[in-house]
Amino acid sequence: MHKRLPLAVLCAALGGGTAPAWAQTGKGAKAPSAGTANGSPVSNARAQEPVTLNFVNAEIESVARAISAMINRPIVVDPRVKAPMTLYAERPVPVFEAYLNFLSALRGAGFSMVESGGLLKILPEAEAKLQAGTVVVDEGDKRGDQIVTQIFRLNHEQANNLVAVLRPLISPNNTINVSPGHNSLVITDYADNLQRIARIVAALDQPAATDLEVIPVRHAVASDLAAIVLRMAEGAASPAAGGAPTTGGSGLSVLADPRSNSLIVRAPNAARMAQIRSAVQALDKPLEGAASRGNIWVVYLKNADATRLATVLRAAFAATGSVAGPSGAAGSGASALPAGGGLTTPTATPAVSAGSTGASPQASSPVQASAAPSTGGFIQADPASNALIITAPEPLYRQIRAVIDQLDARRAQVYVESLIVKIDATKAAEFGLQWQGVAGQKGDRNVVVGGTNFGSGGNNIVNLQLGAASGTITTPPGAGLNLGLIRMTGGVYTLASLARFLETQAGANVLSTPNLVALDNEEAKIVIGQNVPFVTGSFTNTAGGTGAINPFQTIERRDVGLTLRIKSQIGEGGTVRMQVFQENSSVVPGATTAAGPTTDKSSIETSVVVDDGQIIVLGGLLKEEFVDGEDRVPGLGGLPVVGSLFRSENKRRVKSNLMVFLRPVVLRTQQSADSVTLDRYDAIRAQQLQLQTPSGSVLNDDSRPVLPARGANERAAPSAAPAQPSPTTPAAPAAVR
Repeated sequence: MHKRLPLAVLCAALGGGTAPAWAQTGKGAKAPSAGTANGSPVSNARAQEPVTLNFVNAEIESVARAISAMINRPIVVDPRVKAPMTLYAERPVPVFEAYLNFLSALRGAGFSMVESGGLLKILPEAEAKLQAGTVVVDEGDKRGDQIVTQIFRLNHEQANNLVAVLRPLISPNNTINVSPGHNSLVITDYADNLQRIARIVAALDQPAATDLEVIPVRHAVASDLAAIVLRMAEGAASPAAGGAPTTGGSGLSVLADPRSNSLIVRAPNAARMAQIRSAVQALDKPLEGAASRGNIWVVYLKNADATRLATVLRAAFAATGSVAGPSGAAGSGASALPAGGGLTTPTATPAVSAGSTGASPQASSPVQASAAPSTGGFIQADPASNALIITAPEPLYRQIRAVIDQLDARRAQVYVESLIVKIDATKAAEFGLQWQGVAGQKGDRNVVVGGTNFGSGGNNIVNLQLGAASGTITTPPGAGLNLGLIRMTGGVYTLASLARFLETQAGANVLSTPNLVALDNEEAKIVIGQNVPFVTGSFTNTAGGTGAINPFQTIERRDVGLTLRIKSQIGEGGTVRMQVFQENSSVVPGATTAAGPTTDKSSIETSVVVDDGQIIVLGGLLKEEFVDGEDRVPGLGGLPVVGSLFRSENKRRVKSNLMVFLRPVVLRTQQSADSVTLDRYDAIRAQQLQLQTPSGSVLNDDSRPVLPARGANERAAPSAAPAQPSPTTPAAPAAVR
């Protein structure tokens, strides 16, 4: 027998409804508890009693209050949720089913319920995904029409590959995102739809049914054959150097193993593996005719210098008895070893260098490039095409080729910024009083003459007085304030006294920033200055002979200015070791003599280690000099007050600062080199634009050169199809990084 809910409870739950709505409960029926509700908020005693639903065109807010009373949980309705709802059941249903029916009705109306912080909220569907507080990892326990965020961790398939498959299966207002770092999918949608998506993801995230096989190569070179096979199968590029896998589309991968001269192939299916195996068997054929008895291989280099690399390879393999260079006049040619398949070097003249006569390897001697092709030996260099010509059997060639692949790598560069700062400050002061006088006269004779004179040239009162007496002043007074007293003596003007006051200040602030780029472990030099002649010897006819002998001088020209010479070596861990020589010289003004000019020079030579991109001070000079001078008459110059009439004082202070800073930057890629180059390019172009004549000027001149804007003259390099490598003419080795 059923019983109805009290009328007051229904009115409180359905207040504001626009149509009759009621719910009836009965005994005997049993709804699932919270534990069996799979995460449902239904968790009170009323969940055990079935209810009858009869809501026709009721406001969602009213129905939500009724459901809230049934499940004994507060439900908050967003003000934007405004729509009528019809929720009807012909027979009593458990509270849990009533709650699920309410969620389905909300979903059909474009709304959704989310649970956040223990509170149930009814929101528009587009807003619900932002406030959904339920997050499920892998297999979730939610179901129904509740908005849930679930994380799917993939073990075999790439997460990006599943987005296009799953996107149409997700509600338009909900989202699917990819976490590439964890190879995971993050999907926000209704719980029942996520269960369907979970089954699809589980079916797709399966290990690929690929075949892996090692195919031995008996006649050809595995690294060359890998490029041909993959290009035939997939149209992919050449394999990476150093045994890196070459991967084509559809899961096809080809890896060359130089040690065993084998191909490691992974194919998506057995049919594709059979195609690869058939192609390898067709290409792995021995050479015919004379070529089979003496293999000749041509390797085109991409980065290394062929002449220098040939010298290094001969030195390396001659030490192991594998490769011989040219034999001397008394020596015999290299002979093949049947057992090892290698070549031996004559003991009398082991050839290492590129010359026609053998030379012993010296570890400390530098490798010198030759303008002409090297002669003799089994490793030849062709400078014109920058290629190596190798004459060796296949096993030995594979060893040499492996070394070439590692040495023919793109070398890093070092961009060095230097700052040379020189600051000079000079301050001098001078004060002196000089006088001359005649005590008496008798006829044309002076009886007594006395006075003081200090300094030289225009600073000396005697020199100035002689000029005044003769009427021609050949030596003007010195710099500063000069006060003199002139009087008539015997019809001649004479300088009786001279007072001189002088204070000078001089300063110089020189900042030089020479920059240069050099290859790793290569020396670079920059010279900015003048080429000044210096007299080193002379000859004159001093013997008094009558023959025609022309005097002459020998002159040597030297660079005067700024010189910077750096050799950088990139180490492990981002450090740069630099051998630095820096010299800053200048010609001293007014110090040129018959022997030549005089120069000021400051130089530093050192070796330092600095981190990439960091600045370091190499050294410098801080000099401060004080000079005090005084000229005076003994005895009289030391008297108080009147002693100033008998002395001249001067003071001089010189302060000099010189510092040298360096900052190396490693350039490993073209992008890093472009960043430095384009920055300097824009800076110099901006300075050119500033020097242009303003528009409307009388002296308008539009012919001044200006660098073109960046990208104005750039052209795409023509793409050349890579040459097909063959067993006799292999492809150029890829750089090993």
